[in-house]
Amino acid sequence: MIEPTLALQTAIRTALVSAPAVVALVDPSNIRSGSSRPENLPAIMIPNGTTVMHGRAANGQYVAGVFLDLHVWAVEDGLDRAKAIGAAVAQTLIDWPDGVGFAFDDFKHTRTVWPRDPDPAYGHGVLSVEAVIRWSI
Repeated sequence: MIEPTLALQTAIRTALVSAPAVVALVDPSNIRSGSSRPENLPAIMIPNGTTVMHGRAANGQYVAGVFLDLHVWAVEDGLDRAKAIGAAVAQTLIDWPDGVGFAFDDFKHTRTVWPRDPDPAYGHGVLSVEAVIRWSI
């Protein structure tokens, strides 16, 4: 059995660490799960998401909507650096990542926001991703 948010986190991380444009800006070890501002920057944090179960599909499969926010953090060049990283992430996620143990019925990067951090030296962006996934147990 898969846990849908973990499966999507893994697929996205795999896509990002395989993307030359992303790893040119962020060390792959700094692309990871987590929910707070990381110590090592720049970084991309993929916190826990939300799953909305849609029920069963043909052949005993399960279907769910999964929602994740990816947090981009930078301190060198602040917001400009964070926006460059966000652009590389968005370009990578134009293509659906490979699902291991599940299939995508839909995948999209839906929005990006740039909230102001209390410390103006930091750049912070949030890229929201939605997917509909299908799997068998």
